[in-house]
Amino acid sequence: MSELLFKQFEMTRGFFLKEVAAISAEQASVQPEDFNNTIHWHIGHVLTVTEQFLMGFPQKSTHLPAHYIELFGNGTRPADWSGDIPSVEVLTGQLKEQLGRIKEIPAALLDQQLKKPFLGLETFGELANMALFHESYHLGQIHAMKRLIKE
Repeated sequence: MSELLFKQFEMTRGFFLKEVAAISAEQASVQPEDFNNTIHWHIGHVLTVTEQFLMGFPQKSTHLPAHYIELFGNGTRPADWSGDIPSVEVLTGQLKEQLGRIKEIPAALLDQQLKKPFLGLETFGELANMALFHESYHLGQIHAMKRLIKE
């Protein structure tokens, strides 16, 4: 089962990166009407939340700058951004690096119980599946936004 999960991460991240590669920097910074965020934000959000779910960011993982929580965490939005904002290219590179770290997670860890349930999830494997669902959801948002945005 763990092999399937990691294959799904590879496939989902591959589709995500392919979708993002087909978007210009200008398109990524547009916030279409009736959407809360930009594609740029969605890219950083997926990176940051996956790092939180699977690597314990920011307490246990130093692979991303700590200020990503303020930029891309739940409830954030680009309208509030200030300071050092990573480019889409930087975020894309970090997504690729993160996939390598995900694939290094020991399969035995998937059965480990969480210290306390999160959103009804009780094991690390269930949390990993949630990360996949989350990434797929945001991939759909990016796809919809891309169709609305004209260069």
